[in-house]
Formats: sequence, C-alpha cells, structure tokens
Amino acid sequence: MKADISRKILGCLILAGAITIAATSPFFLSRLAEIIFKDLKYKLKNNQRFNNAFYYLKKKGLIVVEKDQHDIVIIPTEKGIKIMKRYQVLDLKIERPKKWDGKIRIVAFDIPNAQRTKRNAFRRKLKELGFYSSQKSVWLHPFECKNEIKILQDFFGLNNKQIHFFTAEKIEDKFLFEKITAVYKI
Repeated sequence: MKADISRKILGCLILAGAITIAATSPFFLSRLAEIIFKDLKYKLKNNQRFNNAFYYLKKKGLIVVEKDQHDIVIIPTEKGIKIMKRYQVLDLKIERPKKWDGKIRIVAFDIPNAQRTKRNAFRRKLKELGFYSSQKSVWLHPFECKNEIKILQDFFGLNNKQIHFFTAEKIEDKFLFEKITAVYKI
C-alpha cells in the first residue's frame, strides 16, 4: 500500500513540477493528501500511511521539501523522476479498443550493437506489450500505441533516428495479415 501511495505522490509531483502549500498549516501533509487524491474516490483510512509514504520519498532522496517564505515547496528530484519513469514503463499497457480500426501500427528500430542492452530490453518490452515480430527490428501491433512507444523511447534514451513509428492502412502480405488478426483475435 505504501508503494502505491508513494507512486501516486511522486507521479503527481512530476506532472505538476512542484506543489506549494502554505507552511502556516499545521496539517500540511493532510492538505497535500487532499491535493493529490482529490480527483480520485480514494479515501485514506489512515493518514499515517500517507505520512509514511511521504517521508519515505524524502528519506530516499526522491523528493525535496524546501521552505519559500511562507510556503512549503515539494519538488521531485532527478532520482525521483528516473524511478517514476521506471514505474511508468513497468505498468505500461496498450488498451484494446472495442472496435478495431483496421490499421496496423509498425515500430521499426535500428539500435546499434554498442547499445545492445538497450536494444534487447526494448525488444523484450515490445514482446511483453503484445507486439508481433515481423523481423528482428520490425514489430507490428493492431491497436493505437504511439504514446506507449514514445514513453519507451524516452525511457531507453533512444532518438528519432533509432525508432520509427508507422501506421499502415493495408498489408499486402495476406499470410502476415492473417497471422496478426489470428494472434489478436480480431
């Protein structure tokens, strides 16, 4: 549970860039919990869980708490941003739409041998996400996944010359098309 709350705190801080709270409030952590969880139907049964998660992030150097005149500013650190990106990649999923649009998404990559570890990890993640391998460096998926590929590209530190994303309206190779539609039960 603490890990889920920690992820939520860190994720909100990264999206916001920083959160500022009036330092005069004796309940600033309760106020922070309200800000972070306001959009959810999430009730903290015990504020101590939130407090523990907050102090854990601070102790691990994932967030910095600074006083700015009459306010307290909470900022994610580089280390915190890096860890949050890792969580984001671990939780990555491609949503299956109710109705398929008939298009195939293609990811082609050319990651040099000097970056073999990144290349293999990128390939494993594509497989984990349900991509179909047409060739070692050409992978296909029937559902929209451009954002997920961008997240992977950023996480692995790959540039636009190394990763290419295409959307195909039609695949001429009937065998390949049948294979894809069978794999995804479309």
